[in-house]
Amino acid sequence: MESEQYEECLMLLKAVADESRLRMVGLMSERAYTVSEMANVFNLTEPTVSHHVSKLHAAGLLRLRMEGNQRFYSINEKRLATLKAYVNGIEKLPTRAEKAKLDTAWIEALEWSEADKKVLRDYTANGKLTQLPVKTAKFLVVLKWLLTKFEPGTHYTEKQVNAILGSAHEDFATLRRSMVDYGYMRRERGGGDYWLTPEDEKSS
Repeated sequence: MESEQYEECLMLLKAVADESRLRMVGLMSERAYTVSEMANVFNLTEPTVSHHVSKLHAAGLLRLRMEGNQRFYSINEKRLATLKAYVNGIEKLPTRAEKAKLDTAWIEALEWSEADKKVLRDYTANGKLTQLPVKTAKFLVVLKWLLTKFEPGTHYTEKQVNAILGSAHEDFATLRRSMVDYGYMRRERGGGDYWLTPEDEKSS
């Protein structure tokens, strides 16, 4: 097993190395769920579920489907198959081409323009940002992707926002400020609660 494959294997194992996340994987293997639905099933708060979902999504284990303002998450079967292959210790490991295809499966599942998908392919690896784009247009695509990690109507503490954004890139402070500066998120005066800007307020 090459060093890159060891890293991928460890990353996937860490993503599911939590009882709640393991249960969520099992649940979402049956059908797509919203964060709210999973919060009710597991008797957890929505921010807590969002945190777990962001970990699984960052590892490429989840697919996201939008229906209006609702986000439905389901298992990315191809990515889960990769994890199973590592755990089972199969002899033939994925080729680089196969690995690259699996790594970007979550991007291809997005109902976005090809140009926006290309930005994610260029700036992410294994569900994480490799660097922050310098050009504003590309940076906004990255912010658009990060928005999918938050649920509309849910309030988050700064610590929770940092954890969610930090799962995508170590410079969560820049990402958090940018979310607010570009009007994608609202922040309580003094840096308290954060929440997604409602659709009817985005132009204000």
